[in-house]
Amino acid sequence: MSTQPQGSGGNPPRPSNGAVNGAMAMPAQTRPVDGQLGNSVTGGSQNGTLSQQNLNSIMDPDTRKKVIEYLNKKGYSRTEQMLRVESANQDAEGRPIHIRVEDSGGQRYARAVSLTQRWIEENLDIYKPELRRLLWPLFVYSFLNLVSDNCSDESRRFFHIFRSNFQEEHEDDLRALEPISLPEHVSDNPIAKIYRGAKYRLTLTEVAYFNLIQFLESRERDGGAVVIRVIQEYLNVVTVQRATDDQHSLAKMLGRARQIEDFPAEDEGIPGHNPGSANTDRTAGSTVLTRLKLGPMPMESELLGDVQGDLEEEDLKHPPVKGQSTLLHDFEQHIKREESEETPNRTDIPLPPSTARDVAMEVQKVKENRDRFRIEGRTGGIGPGISVTMFTFHNTFNSINCLDFSGDNTMVAAGTQESYIKVWSLDGKPLPQIDLLEGTSPQSSSRRLIGHSGPVYAVSFSPAIANSDPSAPNTGAKYLLSGSADKSVRLWSLETWTCLVVYKGHDNPVWDVTWGPFGHYFLTGSLDKTARLWSTDHISYLRMFVGHDMDVDTTCFHPNGAYVFTGSSDKMVRMWAVINGYPVRMFTGHTGNITCLACSPSGKFLASADDTGIIILWDLAPGRLLKRMRGHAKGGIWSLSWSVESTVLASGGADGTVRVWDVVGSNDGPGQGKIGEGGAGAKIDGSGPIQSSAGVTGAGGKKKGKDVVVTPDQISAFPTKKSPVYKVKFTRMNLLLAGGAYLP
Repeated sequence: MSTQPQGSGGNPPRPSNGAVNGAMAMPAQTRPVDGQLGNSVTGGSQNGTLSQQNLNSIMDPDTRKKVIEYLNKKGYSRTEQMLRVESANQDAEGRPIHIRVEDSGGQRYARAVSLTQRWIEENLDIYKPELRRLLWPLFVYSFLNLVSDNCSDESRRFFHIFRSNFQEEHEDDLRALEPISLPEHVSDNPIAKIYRGAKYRLTLTEVAYFNLIQFLESRERDGGAVVIRVIQEYLNVVTVQRATDDQHSLAKMLGRARQIEDFPAEDEGIPGHNPGSANTDRTAGSTVLTRLKLGPMPMESELLGDVQGDLEEEDLKHPPVKGQSTLLHDFEQHIKREESEETPNRTDIPLPPSTARDVAMEVQKVKENRDRFRIEGRTGGIGPGISVTMFTFHNTFNSINCLDFSGDNTMVAAGTQESYIKVWSLDGKPLPQIDLLEGTSPQSSSRRLIGHSGPVYAVSFSPAIANSDPSAPNTGAKYLLSGSADKSVRLWSLETWTCLVVYKGHDNPVWDVTWGPFGHYFLTGSLDKTARLWSTDHISYLRMFVGHDMDVDTTCFHPNGAYVFTGSSDKMVRMWAVINGYPVRMFTGHTGNITCLACSPSGKFLASADDTGIIILWDLAPGRLLKRMRGHAKGGIWSLSWSVESTVLASGGADGTVRVWDVVGSNDGPGQGKIGEGGAGAKIDGSGPIQSSAGVTGAGGKKKGKDVVVTPDQISAFPTKKSPVYKVKFTRMNLLLAGGAYLP
């Protein structure tokens, strides 16, 4: 019987899809079993088929050459081409040889990131700072893609190879991402959900961006295609012209290139927004900014008339000395608040009718405005002579969580880990008390308020002002608010020393509570990622501000009461309108968790601080970053306070120092010095030469502290002896108070 297959005498029919028929005429010693060769080319390995690796083990290079020659001779050009391609991408043992990085499995992202990092470090110094900002989102999304592709081993190696590059700036995010190892973790991890749920916004100059894309396209096979795909899918890159953008001008870029550290732009990150705007639409421009009314709240007409009458009477009783203006003149020129386009409408924010106490407080404000010590900022490079009155609490055993000073400078309250609040008299005199029942406890210079069932994390005195006139109504603090881990907020009377109201609404511990400027509304922030606005005459909250991705750690009011601010562990600060609860500004640029906020008395600026020791000043109207200030060590800045003129800012924190900052001017100067943490007894003046404490050793030859970078706008620093500073506060006479606990 002939073994010649049917149709072999003429031109045989060509196999479909380039497959080689199993009965094709071949040398007898190499003829395969029917079906083997044809199916092996398509990569099948089941139902009698062989994989490409098995085929290569059967077919040595000489045999493969003969097969290719035979296919060429018989005119099977398509099949020959496929076999040549497969053979070119296989080694002698049948393993694939990857020509492109994107075909190399889990290793493709590591090669792509390394390629980009090397190119950035070899770039011009002027472009390095902005191009380095690309590496963090590239790292995060590459890692999450590896985990999603179920490449657990490769993702773990990738994470540990590159994490050191971002440890300084993104320590918290790295800690949250590290446990992710399975695809299910990506959808459950809160940080991963934030990054996967929105595009990362990054601003680059046009020249830097075009150079980046040109390089990636030229190295497409080496990993450029992988980086381009990540940029397209997960990044929102905004390009700006260097000549038209102040933050990317040549002078700014040269300044950043000389700086020791680099910081993110104010619009960089998740969710990504136009600078200052709460609108995250990538197509929106600067015109989406809501116009703010930052002027002072107009006075009630009846209150205005009463204040003017009392001031006239006061000028008659106590005429001003020579060279001093009258109280009424000062009020009319500098304090009087009338309606205008820049002020909020008083009818939009309901307030209770004015009382005699309100009149007395307004009169006292006019007196203090005329007689206070004025702080005008630096003059000729020399800072103002500001002194600090420091109150240190001993034998606390690290139980104090928070502090607050009353507005009349007579009391201080502390919230403790043991769930109670303790209030002291600052001058040692007995605290005021109204005896409701006979046999009450005798007067004392301290009081303990018990009622919470969890640690107390925040306390806040109601607005008050010092008044030495015994015939005037009492203008001291009447109430105290406290927030606790028991999810409640309590309102305490400072006359009867009892709890008046328990406000419940938060689902988790309350981290912060703040009184509004008029003593009627207050604001709370919680672990439940919300801030809530309350009024003293309602048991439930009036507004709930939702938008942060993590817990709201700190809150504050605008001086006119029409806006509130919230700071969160998501490293963002948001500004909300009280009238409708809508977000009107969003500020990003911090690299750590927001720890405290303070709005200037002028209502134009906001100061925010984080746990890395950075303070950022924001201009509220355009929503732009003014400058960064640094001098505190890591551990957190826990309190900020503005001088009455809004020219000087004070800060205190975990490093045990009180620092005073010049708000006016910029810190773009080339000099950034270093200074040691803490200290004992010496005042550090920022107007003099800044030295480094490196090499200074204590007993036993050990260094006393770690060097900390100090920006030139620090006026002075006051170190304590192992006392973290929980609270700083400028009085209305510009005296700076500070409080902390001694921790030996």
